[in-house]
Amino acid sequence: MAVDLGPDLLNASKSLDADTVELRREIHKDPELGLQLPSTQKKILESLDGLGMDITLGRDTTSVTADLDSGRPGPTILLRGDMDALPLQEDNDITFKSQHDGRMHACGHDAHVSMLVSAAKLLAENKDSFNGKIRFMFQPGEEGFHGAKYMIDEGVLDGVDKAFAIHVFTPMPDGFITTRGGSLMASADRFEITIKGEGGHASAPHHCVDPIPAAAATVTGLHTLVSRGVDPVQAGLITVAHIEAGTTNNVIPPDAFMEGTIRTLDEDVRSTLHAGLERVAQHTAQAHGCSCTSDIIPGYPVTVNHQAEADIVGDLARSVVGEQHYGELPRPLLGAEDFSYVLQHVPGAMAFLGVCPPGVDYHHAAPNHSNLMQISEERLSHGVALYAAMGMHRD
Repeated sequence: MAVDLGPDLLNASKSLDADTVELRREIHKDPELGLQLPSTQKKILESLDGLGMDITLGRDTTSVTADLDSGRPGPTILLRGDMDALPLQEDNDITFKSQHDGRMHACGHDAHVSMLVSAAKLLAENKDSFNGKIRFMFQPGEEGFHGAKYMIDEGVLDGVDKAFAIHVFTPMPDGFITTRGGSLMASADRFEITIKGEGGHASAPHHCVDPIPAAAATVTGLHTLVSRGVDPVQAGLITVAHIEAGTTNNVIPPDAFMEGTIRTLDEDVRSTLHAGLERVAQHTAQAHGCSCTSDIIPGYPVTVNHQAEADIVGDLARSVVGEQHYGELPRPLLGAEDFSYVLQHVPGAMAFLGVCPPGVDYHHAAPNHSNLMQISEERLSHGVALYAAMGMHRD
C-alpha cells in the first residue's frame, strides 16, 4: 500500500524511520573514502531495488543516478545525497561504530544517503503526486575529490530543470532547517609557497640568504592582503596552516615552505586573492634576496543558492515541518561544498538540517569533521520529508 503523502508528508516520512535509521547505521559502520565506494553503492542499489527506477552507474566512480518517471510530461527535479566518509579515526563508543581504522562518517553523508533513499521510497509509491521526473543523485567523492564534476561530465544534469540538496549540521537544534539565497558556502583553494635562499651556519647569516625572515614577512603580507585588498563589506580569508623550515638550531636552511587555504564568498574576491597571493609571495621573497615558487590548487567554487529556489525550500520547510523548525540562515558558512558545481549549471538550493544529539547543547555539539561527531536520528524524518517535498514541487 502506498504511503499517504496527502496532508501530512512528515508523518509519511516518520513511518519509514526504522528503514532510514537502519540504512544510516549500516553505512556508518562501513565507511568508504573518495570516488570508489563499492560497498556503499551496493547498499544503495539493494535499497532501491523494486522501486521501478531507471538506474545508471558511474563510469569512473561508483556513483548511482536513479530516475523516477511519473509517466507524464513535466520537469526533471534532481535531489542529491553524497556518499563518502572522511579519513578520520572514530572515537565514539556506539554499537555501529566504524569497523575500519582511519575511516569515519564524520560529516553526515551516511544520513544524507539514508534520507534520500527513504524519500525515493515515498515518491516511488506516490507517482501520482507529481509530473515529470525526479532524479536521485547519489554522489561519491564530495570530501575533496570533486565527485560532482565527474557526475556532471557523465550527464547527471542532462535535462535537469532544478536541483536541491540537504546537508546535516550538528551545531543546530535537532530537526531545524535553514537556508538562504545567494552565497551559502565558501570557495576553498589550497596554496603552497616555497621560498628559496642559501643555507649556511647560523652564526654567519651574512654568508647566507635566510629564507625564514622572508617566510615570516610573507605570512604578514598575506594577512595584510586580506585586510587591505578586499572590500571590508565582503569576506575573504587566507590562513597559513603549515610552515616548515630548518632542521636544527645552528643551521640556516636553504628554503622555507608554507601552505594553507584561501576562502571567499565571491568569485571576484577569489580571483583578487589568487592574484594577490602570488604577487605578495614573489615580491616579498625578492625583497629579502630570495626566490619563490607559489602554486594555487583550485578547490570548490562558492556555493551560491539561487534566490527563487531558496525561497521555495523555505516555503516547503515551513509547510512540512512547521514554522518553529525553520529560520533563514543569517550569514554564509566558510566551509565548502561541491554541490557548488551543480548550482553553476542549474537553478537550485542547498539547505541545512540540524541533527544535534539528544541531551547536548547544540552550541557545544561535536562539529562536523570531528572524531566525536554524533547525530540525532530522531528527526531524520524532517530531511526525508523535505527531500520528498522538493522532488514533488512544481511551479
